[in-house]
Amino acid sequence: MPALALAALLALGAAPTAAPAGFQALEPGLELGQFDGPPGVAGDGKIVVVRIDPARFELRLLNASAPSHGGLLTARAWAERAGASAAINASMYQEDFRTSVSLMRTREHVNQRRVSRDRTVLAFDPLERGLPAVRMIDRDCEDLDGALRGYGAAVQSIRMVSCQRKNVWAPSARRTSAAAVGVDGKGRVLFIHARSAWPVHELVNALLALPLDLRQAMYVEGGPEAQLFVRGGGRELERVGAFEAAPAADNRDAWPVPNVIAAVRRR
Repeated sequence: MPALALAALLALGAAPTAAPAGFQALEPGLELGQFDGPPGVAGDGKIVVVRIDPARFELRLLNASAPSHGGLLTARAWAERAGASAAINASMYQEDFRTSVSLMRTREHVNQRRVSRDRTVLAFDPLERGLPAVRMIDRDCEDLDGALRGYGAAVQSIRMVSCQRKNVWAPSARRTSAAAVGVDGKGRVLFIHARSAWPVHELVNALLALPLDLRQAMYVEGGPEAQLFVRGGGRELERVGAFEAAPAADNRDAWPVPNVIAAVRRR
């Protein structure tokens, strides 16, 4: 399905409930925001953010490499299979179209046990009471091994916003569509997608300037593979990435990918 604008999303159902700071509530604990990114770029120029309350939704790591999971799927198809309300890429993968380039595991399945040089790990599925449902671990601020002992699931990827709320992506002229995962000051999870191809350093600056209260973030995919899917309150939205050479009008289809992070409503 093509990458839809928010107006197209709203046409699929009744107007969503208002939520503060540029977001609209699809369902309790699930909100959608669409914001203007830096000017002067091809494409829609929008940054789309799905905000997820971990008290109402649990994150799940879905892997094509896991037993009985089968082949690659789009983020939409992964979400539909898992009964999830939202899904986004779960970091970049190797040429086998299965294995992550960095640490990726759940309680039941290890996709990649190698800890790479990347500085950020998203941890969820707590093993002990009292731990945050989701946390982002910055390896420059805390001990990774100690922090991960309390969590069943871990996804490592490239740091965008440090534990000190600093943009740590080096400036570069390269432009790309991007998918990212972040956390805000209330511990909510942010699924972030930008189809327009900005330099990532500029995208991070824009995210820090938006009313997101963004505290930490990591890059999970770029280019045409980068995608985001969300559904709630009778509405749905699918966003797909573009090729760097023609970001305004080329790729319109979601690519099947091996690994996603999904948000499933708690019972």
